[in-house]
Amino acid sequence: MAGEPQADCLFCKIVAGNIPATVVRETDTTVAFRDINPQAPTHVLVIPKAHYPDAASLAAAEPGTAAEVLAEAGRVAVDEGLAERGYRLVFNTGAGAGQVVFHAHAHVLGGRGFEWPPG
Repeated sequence: MAGEPQADCLFCKIVAGNIPATVVRETDTTVAFRDINPQAPTHVLVIPKAHYPDAASLAAAEPGTAAEVLAEAGRVAVDEGLAERGYRLVFNTGAGAGQVVFHAHAHVLGGRGFEWPPG
């Protein structure tokens, strides 16, 4: 059921403390941790503690939590020293877009230049 922890979800296991992660921020509704396969010098994932398969389903069910994920992503950027130079926020939705873990999450990427469109 959406919003409930899923036994087979990697990010739900991180939220529960069953899998370690390098946590950089945590609120009542979100957790931010370093990506284990970074695509930039700074690569932090910001996730809701509640399980939703993607950002669109999170926003539809819990718009306040979706806003908190975005706000926390901005705070991570400030904490990591990215705000002045610029950073990228990415929400992949669906396997065709590169989503691997089907628990809503924002990628905070920075510390290098980015092209548009992404390559």
